Amino acid sequence: VADLMTTAALLKGKKIHPDVSCTITPGSKQVFETIAAEGALTDIIASGARIIESACGPCIGMGQAPNSGGVSVRSFNRNFPGRSGTKDAQVYLASPETCVAAALTGMITDPRELGKMPRIKLPEKVTVDDSGVIPPSKTPGKVEILRGPNIAPLPINEPMPSTLEGDVLLKTGDNITTDHIMPAGAKVLPLRSNIPKIAEFVYCYVDPEFVRRAKEKKGGFIIGGDNYGQGSSREHAALAPMYLGVKMVLTKSFARIHLANLINFGILPLTFSDPADYERIEQGDRLQLPMVSDLLATGADLTVKNLTKGIDIYVTYQLTPRQVAIIRAGGLLNYIRGGGR
Repeated sequence: VADLMTTAALLKGKKIHPDVSCTITPGSKQVFETIAAEGALTDIIASGARIIESACGPCIGMGQAPNSGGVSVRSFNRNFPGRSGTKDAQVYLASPETCVAAALTGMITDPRELGKMPRIKLPEKVTVDDSGVIPPSKTPGKVEILRGPNIAPLPINEPMPSTLEGDVLLKTGDNITTDHIMPAGAKVLPLRSNIPKIAEFVYCYVDPEFVRRAKEKKGGFIIGGDNYGQGSSREHAALAPMYLGVKMVLTKSFARIHLANLINFGILPLTFSDPADYERIEQGDRLQLPMVSDLLATGADLTVKNLTKGIDIYVTYQLTPRQVAIIRAGGLLNYIRGGGR
């Protein structure tokens, strides 16, 4: 609310530059109703800015994609290459004030050059309207689940076997994002309710052969560099690899949210005790983690055996006892179904 109230105050009495397309996405229906009630919406619309739906949209190329070679200044989340829907666009992340300054001048501009920043007064109370929320049934077991042709049942992982063994399906570099793992966009997002279909796009822009290889090998392992899984939380970036049989991801380090998602879907996240050992594993190597389930349960150290090269690699994990139980159960759903054991 504060950002859009400030935006409205900066736009009041002014017009968007004729060479600029300016869209504004309220964060929620509640925010939308609040700025309307406070009069801010009128000033935004009068400036020539357009209001679009509160949803995943321009941030993943679902509409408002920049022209080829164009420049877009945005106040929301990510600017990974191609995420805007245009591969060669330049996307800059900025404050709402800087975005307004760019929209008014037609170029990236320091908002302080437009004069003194306006002071806004936030509403003392924000109305919460939850009339559109349907409460859960008191008899959930009797609820019929209606599934269309593009809605598939959620795949459930199997409990962790005593020993994990498989091939390295992919070795990645540093800063792999969840967009790399599970792309979004107009082509992929409609499949989010159909895991078998959306899984066909896992790592498709990094290695087009990844899915075929994972199916042929009936799953396996992924090796990564630093900050693996950064970016959007995107549960499908863990769920779809789980569906393809990925059992373990071994990296130099993980992004926090993706680490949690891997655990929730029963994929074991490990890190190199010595980051230099990253160089001792290659795509296609056969790896084994003997007695891994029992060792995790006791909190013991783990060793990955590279059967192809005949070497042992020491690895670490930072898992709570509950997280260990979740992974051993094959994921959070299995853990809950088992009564939290």
